Amino acid sequence: MVVKADTSELKKASWLEYAIRFLFGGLMTVITSLIAKHFGPELGGLFLAFPAIAPAAATMIDQHAKEQKQRAGLEGHTRGRKTAALDMFGTVWGTVGLLAFGLVIWQMGPSHSAWLVLSVATAVWFVAALSTWELRRILKRQRVAHRKATLDQAFVRNHRP
Repeated sequence: MVVKADTSELKKASWLEYAIRFLFGGLMTVITSLIAKHFGPELGGLFLAFPAIAPAAATMIDQHAKEQKQRAGLEGHTRGRKTAALDMFGTVWGTVGLLAFGLVIWQMGPSHSAWLVLSVATAVWFVAALSTWELRRILKRQRVAHRKATLDQAFVRNHRP
């Protein structure tokens, strides 16, 4: 799979969809600030890695994929779910990277220069995000190999003389 950006999708969303995303993002920001105020900035900062608009984005991606299939005269429920799931995996990928970034800032920030901390945190974010992506690829290959082995065993069992 090739990761790419497609800006043409931005034109397909309505103003209401953008308003919903803005509302989700604002709500998560308020919740994060309340957590930080009550439990301290260390815990509150970890919640900043939460993808605030992910729930709204997932439902909109699902809806757009279904509509696209329906315009072609097909049922789009499976396609919508798979498209939204793939997008949410990208969200997880980024969130793991942000969590790693935040942990480096938290641990190194008080005792090192800002440039060093940001450089190390950015490198750790990159490695964590890519590692998450590679882990997904490895797990997918293992699932495919397991399914193939299971099917091969069933075939042999059912075709014995």
